[in-house]
Amino acid sequence: MEQDLREMFKKDRKEQKHTIKHGHEERFLKKLEESIPVHKKTDKSWLKIAASVAVIVSIGLGLLYFNENDSNMTTVVNNATTDEQKSEFTFGDLSPDLKKVESYYVANINMELAKLEVSPDTKELIDSFMEQLNNLNLEYKSLNNELKELGPNDQTITALIENLQLRLQLLQKLKRKLTELKLSKNEQIIDNSI
Repeated sequence: MEQDLREMFKKDRKEQKHTIKHGHEERFLKKLEESIPVHKKTDKSWLKIAASVAVIVSIGLGLLYFNENDSNMTTVVNNATTDEQKSEFTFGDLSPDLKKVESYYVANINMELAKLEVSPDTKELIDSFMEQLNNLNLEYKSLNNELKELGPNDQTITALIENLQLRLQLLQKLKRKLTELKLSKNEQIIDNSI
């Protein structure tokens, strides 16, 4: 009773003929077209108008914001170009620890400078402090040159750190003076209004 399955399937295929009924393909395509929804073309011109209005409004607000910022008086502290700064040797280049110390003080100095509010009343005071700060900056550069020429020594490194500390203290003192000046003006306004 053993039969080869392959032969059995071959016989079965020959006996059964599978044919598609006539017109089956046309009926299938007709049903398919009926079931697929027809897409309507939507008018999206209003989206283009809304997008262009949004762009114009954002450009206008940007210009308004930047014009307000440009009207504030600014004081330049460091006129060195980026090429000079890149080629400049600093004591932070000696070791990672010194680099951390230098970065800490420079970041704090820059943060204090960014917080300064310059007004016509305080401009003279700020300019005098900026002149002192510029002198300290020049001394810092000369100490860096000395460090580069003579090599690292404790005295030069200590002087560089003290210079950074002095600059930070100078900016903090300026901040205190500005606060005192602002408070005294507020007191004068209150006294005059009474």
